[in-house]
Amino acid sequence: MKKYNFYAGPSILPQFTIEETIKGLKNFAGTGLSIAEVSHRSKEFDAVIEDAKSLFKELLKIPEGYSVLFLGGGASMQFAMVPYNLMNKKAVYVNTGTWSKKAIKEAKIFGEVVEVVADDFFSLPKNIEVPSDADYIHITTNNTIYGTEYKDDFDFDIPLVADMSSNIFSRPIDVSKYDIIYGGAQKNLAPSGVAFVIIKDEILGKVNREIPTMLKYETHINKNSMFNTPPVLPIFAAYQTLRWIKNLGGLEALQKMNEEKAKLLYDEIDRNPFFEGTVAKEDRSLMNICFVMTEEYKKLEQEFLKYATERGMVGIKGHRSVGGFRASTYNALPKEAVEELIQTMQDFEAEHLAD
Repeated sequence: MKKYNFYAGPSILPQFTIEETIKGLKNFAGTGLSIAEVSHRSKEFDAVIEDAKSLFKELLKIPEGYSVLFLGGGASMQFAMVPYNLMNKKAVYVNTGTWSKKAIKEAKIFGEVVEVVADDFFSLPKNIEVPSDADYIHITTNNTIYGTEYKDDFDFDIPLVADMSSNIFSRPIDVSKYDIIYGGAQKNLAPSGVAFVIIKDEILGKVNREIPTMLKYETHINKNSMFNTPPVLPIFAAYQTLRWIKNLGGLEALQKMNEEKAKLLYDEIDRNPFFEGTVAKEDRSLMNICFVMTEEYKKLEQEFLKYATERGMVGIKGHRSVGGFRASTYNALPKEAVEELIQTMQDFEAEHLAD
């Protein structure tokens, strides 16, 4: 039976990425060695880092004055690195879900946090006012657990930091509006184990504290992400995904594909009497589509999960804190997978209405 991977993360990778990474595991760049055993100081791996950075800048149209880093520790490490490097006294955090809350917890170690709180995490605050004396504002652009997403770039008068773990490369963005963009790679880019950071160089060097070497952004900028041994294999896989994105036609092409997939599934959720969406329609994520059984059919939730699993749908169970279902429709998920899930929902409806 064919499997359709809707896991929220680690999640589906392009087949191109998997195949090219397998080649590299067997014989990297003609060295006769595996990418998993080659020196990160070798000229062959240095070329991977440079080419990956170049593709980051090309695909996202990153302007001059920004650095691209590949670091260990995941996005969770960035929750601490951002305030360590940027916060003198105060920062604003837009609290829109679980990952925002984790970032806020870390930031409170370093100074005062002004929280802009979403009422219920099922809709997003829009008209955000920020104090002019704040060092920066932090947002999470896509919320994997609740299924909300900011789809436009903000304009703020203070530095803007964004966690884009789960929607990076899903649409064009205006990087010039951001001072730091970071995220774990295990949604739209690579296997878990590496985080990316896009950072405006001039934002650094303005805090009054001493920063440990490994937690200081300048350390990694000056050493080209190789102050210590980097996560070599995930970086290599990320490079393959970036090549795949470029071959597809870039972010404009991916945005069109993602909008089409999401519309198909949201239309079915809205039509089917057995299901309903969970978030405000204007805030619906293109990457993580969350839905539940309607009240009338709530008792059939476990039955549908079993039914869908038997049809090859993998990873559609909602997060334990929310329940219901979640279909993660990341870049690499083919339209066919969404169509199969929709057919499964329709068949389930037909069988039960016929009873």
